[in-house]
Amino acid sequence: MGGAHVLSPESRPPLSRSDLPTDTVALARYLIGKRVVRETAEGVVSGRIVETEAYVVGDAAGHGYRGMTQRNRSLFLERGHAYIYLAYGLSYMLNVSSEAPGIGTGVLIRALEPLEGLALMQRNRGVERLRDLTRGPGRLAQALGIDLGVDGLDLCQQGPLWLAHGDRDPGDIGVSTRIGITKDPDRPLRFYRRGSPFVSGPRALSP
Repeated sequence: MGGAHVLSPESRPPLSRSDLPTDTVALARYLIGKRVVRETAEGVVSGRIVETEAYVVGDAAGHGYRGMTQRNRSLFLERGHAYIYLAYGLSYMLNVSSEAPGIGTGVLIRALEPLEGLALMQRNRGVERLRDLTRGPGRLAQALGIDLGVDGLDLCQQGPLWLAHGDRDPGDIGVSTRIGITKDPDRPLRFYRRGSPFVSGPRALSP
């Protein structure tokens, strides 16, 4: 199962912006199998992306739907920047801005397969079970120590938080409706790696 090995620094090259598709849906699919890397004073933690959701132009469920605000301004940056927000006052969410500057679309990173820094993730989460460390957007943010301090960071350059190339084929990618939203709930904009035990949500949505 994931997390059994530690990656060398050379195996974490950041994605370049030119690698990223300019379309939000294409980016959500592309990110499956890529890695999120978080560097902290306590060490490096990382995970392989196994689940994403796209929030596209004209999407009533998207934070950019009503325009730019102080809170969501990072969502309007050029594709490949971090947009972090606090959901329901409880959990931080990691999103990737997804199109041209000023558009306000993004990809929510919903779940990771843990790779590095398991002990640190377990301490951050207060749980031991590997499957529960990064299965769900709030859990993964807590495990990786992601908060508003990394909002707006360029994820295409090495630093406190970045997106890295994958080390294997992403596998069979499934598609479903998104989870936990009431606006535009029926759009097939969630992508996940079939068969991954780290995917979140109801089993019926991840056959």
